[in-house]
Amino acid sequence: MNAANGIRVWPGAPYPMGATWDGRGVNFALFSENAEKVELCLFNESGSRELTRIVLPEYTNQVWHGYLPDIRAGQLYGYRVYGPYAPEQGHRFNHHKLLIDPYTKALSGPFRWTDAHFGYRIGDPGEDLSFDTRDNAQGIPKCQVVDTAFTWGRDLPPNANGTKPSSMKCMYGALLSTTSRWRPSTAVPSPDCQTRR
Repeated sequence: MNAANGIRVWPGAPYPMGATWDGRGVNFALFSENAEKVELCLFNESGSRELTRIVLPEYTNQVWHGYLPDIRAGQLYGYRVYGPYAPEQGHRFNHHKLLIDPYTKALSGPFRWTDAHFGYRIGDPGEDLSFDTRDNAQGIPKCQVVDTAFTWGRDLPPNANGTKPSSMKCMYGALLSTTSRWRPSTAVPSPDCQTRR
């Protein structure tokens, strides 16, 4: 167990991608073939202030990952990714830029346009080979951890008891009789439904 700023960090899993709330904590997983380090940035409820940065501790099959048992659904976050800045070779890693999780399920806050979002300085003599050290976090929407669980409550999911409810059989029979009306040879009567006229 690693502790970053009082937040417990466990190895987690490389799958599923994105932030996955499991009812006890959140697994974070981000693909990057060439990154040298990935920091998970946690923000306050409004997304206006970065609270802490946590280095994702594991790298498995080109996926950076970590599990935070102290984080809950609703948490706002983003990533800062470290790696080579070599535009000639197609690498433009710039840890000064907060990145949106490409696997996020929700975003919070507005996007505010500024040229600080570029990894290079607009107007620099080196053009897009220059390097911009300005932080763009204030203009980027934050990713949000989402609780995707559907709690059925007292309701049951379809086929929960292994049988089809008779209403489903009637619906199937009704649809089949409607679609087979034009070809009587394909009509299949449903013994579970009563025909209403």
